[in-house]
Amino acid sequence: MAAFRQRALNEAASHHAERFCVEDGPVSKYFGKNVLDLFKMRSYMSRQAYEAVLAAVKYGAKLDRSVSNEIASGMKAWAMEMGATHYTHLFHPLTDATAEKHEAFIVVKDGQAFERFSGSALVQQEPDASSFPNGGLRNTFEARGYSAWDPSSPVFILDGTLCIPSVFVSYTGEALDTKVPNLKSLQALSDAASSVAKLFDPSVKSVHVNLGLEQEYFLVDESLYNARPDLVLCDRTVIGHTSAKDQQLEDHYFGAIPSKVSAFMKDFETEAYKLGILLQTRHNEVAPNQFECAPVYCEATKAIDQNMMLMIIMQKVAEKHHLKVIFHEKPFDGVNGSGKHCNWSIVTDGGVNLLSPGKTPTKNLQFLSFYAAVLKAVHDHHYLLMASIATLSNSYRLGGNEAPPAVMSVFSGTTLYNIFQSIENMQDLHEDVVNQEAIRIVNAIPDIFPDNTDRNRTSPFAFTGNRFEFRAVGSSVNVASAVYVLNSVVAESLNNFKAEVDALIAKGEELSNAVMTVVRKFIHESRNIMFEGNGYSKEWEEEAKRRGLRAITNVPESYEVYHEKKTVDLFSKLGVLAPNEVEARFEVLNETYVKKLQIEARVIGDICLNHVLPAAIRYQNILIENVKGVKDVFGEEFRELCASEVSTLKKISMFINRMSSDVEALVEARKHANRIEDIAERAKVYSHEVKDLMDKVRDSADHLEMLVDDEMWPLPKYRELLFI
Repeated sequence: MAAFRQRALNEAASHHAERFCVEDGPVSKYFGKNVLDLFKMRSYMSRQAYEAVLAAVKYGAKLDRSVSNEIASGMKAWAMEMGATHYTHLFHPLTDATAEKHEAFIVVKDGQAFERFSGSALVQQEPDASSFPNGGLRNTFEARGYSAWDPSSPVFILDGTLCIPSVFVSYTGEALDTKVPNLKSLQALSDAASSVAKLFDPSVKSVHVNLGLEQEYFLVDESLYNARPDLVLCDRTVIGHTSAKDQQLEDHYFGAIPSKVSAFMKDFETEAYKLGILLQTRHNEVAPNQFECAPVYCEATKAIDQNMMLMIIMQKVAEKHHLKVIFHEKPFDGVNGSGKHCNWSIVTDGGVNLLSPGKTPTKNLQFLSFYAAVLKAVHDHHYLLMASIATLSNSYRLGGNEAPPAVMSVFSGTTLYNIFQSIENMQDLHEDVVNQEAIRIVNAIPDIFPDNTDRNRTSPFAFTGNRFEFRAVGSSVNVASAVYVLNSVVAESLNNFKAEVDALIAKGEELSNAVMTVVRKFIHESRNIMFEGNGYSKEWEEEAKRRGLRAITNVPESYEVYHEKKTVDLFSKLGVLAPNEVEARFEVLNETYVKKLQIEARVIGDICLNHVLPAAIRYQNILIENVKGVKDVFGEEFRELCASEVSTLKKISMFINRMSSDVEALVEARKHANRIEDIAERAKVYSHEVKDLMDKVRDSADHLEMLVDDEMWPLPKYRELLFI
């Protein structure tokens, strides 16, 4: 066995779980300990300053800078009591990650040291904008950019630093992050949804989005991870033959959590609880070493910020347990990939869930209105929604039998689907369709009362009782990049819904008749997006084409939807993104795709030439010497005695030659693609020529893994990586 592979296995075997942090007593005693929430703020600032923050958080009021110094002073006092020495504006650039620049509170004047944190430092900072992806919005020599405090998400302490959730914009005001368009989309959705909700309840002032973000991830022993250059550099294995046993027995899903993993989970949950992240669920996922955690729903901006922090916490805590967390959507070929299921709902300021059908959905005109509007939004912009989650890493997962299909559809469930059919066909609605009988098991087991709708794991966008679950979002991304698209398309649809209702009322229609007329129209126009069957089936692929639904078959090609007039007009009219900001995102998406695939192509070439090829040649030489030795001893009888070795030799030689020539062709394909100036065209060439050659190289490497002596194979194998 290769020396460093053996060393990695030895280290993995010696690792023991270590407790990272211990808190005594129930979670309620330390929940939110490291967060400066509104309740705590009252103790650190005046009534005027507190009410200014409250108005910003609750009603989106603009903060008056006249009180910013007092707010900053209160934050500093609390942060120092918590042991903080620095502060940072935490923002979300177009990298699907977070960014931060730490500044110390400490200053020295006239030889005296003291801590200072001004209102201007709280409200605004100036990180370098030129070094982040910007899609041409900034020149390299124009470095100035601004981060600004977002009061809608609370500040918190992490690693002795006061973290201030912030937006990030260019010197000229364009959005350089995912938070700005998301905040604008939330406002657009609130305005549109409020106008429709007021048809049924005039007291509605605003509507907000609730998100519940289920996070899937893999865990790998740190030593084995570090012995795989592809995992270190790409977060996925670019080569690797499937393990004889992986997920076939379906015994890992919801199975007993391994002790080492359980210790890790308890520690990262403790840190999450301190930050006010209300994690409620943890369990084994389908693939070996794959797990999931899920928080309770909360307001969208807060949920997204907390999810990004959760990913950071998990990585930090994993190091203490000699583990590595992998958020990549498809780190291992042949087993399930990971998603970040986005549970999305809309709620009024009075706490009414506008997507809750209630006990009598046939009489709930408000629910039918909002459901029909969402349905129409997804139908009209189904390709844009799928493009919003299309990345290189997610493309390895989508369309497989363990992930949502690459074409959008909406699952409603039998009860609602029948109601919509009745509405569309102008048939009488019967309440008995929603009354489910209890399921009786045996005498000792309580009766089970089923929901009105089953779940459909094959649907990218499924209704699950009082919310939609956008299942196609990738596990590694900042979900804001998909949420602001979803918010925007629904806002547009609700605006259209209200306009059509108003037009009918102006013609003399009663409100209820006008609403039901538009509901019926929206359902009829959206019928092609509704699908209740198996989204994995070949029949659905063919049916989707007949319905005119566009599937994501190539990631860079899907990005062309950002150039379509319908998309540009959508974002412009709502004020979510200006045309140049839409174009910038198109450029960044293509640039990111190229860079990531370029790294993967270089890594697979390096691994094959410097790891796989030498091991295969060494084993080939051993076989050759063995055949020669047998021939010297047994003469012509060696042909029969060495038939197996000769056959293996031929196969090894064939795959060595094939892999060598394919790696050479891969290098040339990259050079050819890199000479293409247009980034979108370069991405398309990478997605076809470069990616296809990578698949060919991998095929040879994976065959060699099964032929070369296990003692000589240089990299940890799947059977070692996938079982802690």
